[in-house]
Amino acid sequence: MTLSLGPLLPVLILDDVESARSLAEALRDGGISQAEVTLRTPAALDALRVMASVGDLTVGAGTVLTCEQADASVEAGASFLVSPGWDPALAAYAGELGVPLIPGVATPSEALAARAAGCSQLKVFPISTLGGVAFIDALAAVFPDVTFVPSGGIRPEHAREYLSCPSVETICGSWMAPRALVAAGDFAAVTAASRAAVEAIA
Repeated sequence: MTLSLGPLLPVLILDDVESARSLAEALRDGGISQAEVTLRTPAALDALRVMASVGDLTVGAGTVLTCEQADASVEAGASFLVSPGWDPALAAYAGELGVPLIPGVATPSEALAARAAGCSQLKVFPISTLGGVAFIDALAAVFPDVTFVPSGGIRPEHAREYLSCPSVETICGSWMAPRALVAAGDFAAVTAASRAAVEAIA
């Protein structure tokens, strides 16, 4: 099951649901068309539900570790799921739900297993530790029919370099909506950072 995403996928950590609508609108107004709400806080599912109701923004759930979290995320309105690692049971369950899963891989063996299970988009995490663009190029050489979503430690100045890889259509990052800005309620800064990120890769 293939998901069509734009080049920038903000990875979000929300500490309260009250920020969710304003954050979604700020990202959208900055030219961002999708977002990943990580299930790392008690407010995450409620925040996801609110963000998913905002027009012109595709919202998925990140840090999905279990089938129960997959269920709850889809119920809250997630259009896609992202996991930090490879779990065949989770992949099979996402298939039953009919929701795209972008599983995390960190080795060629995991990429091979995920590909064999029908996953055509693979999150490579944590990419800055694994070797950056050189690691993506190495994987792409042996898995030419897979697209990779690098995540983990990508700095804004490296965004264009990752997106120049033929096997990369989307990259993950937190610099468009840092947790501190969201917590401070500075959504104008989120819009500005998002717009700058979009312009930097144009």
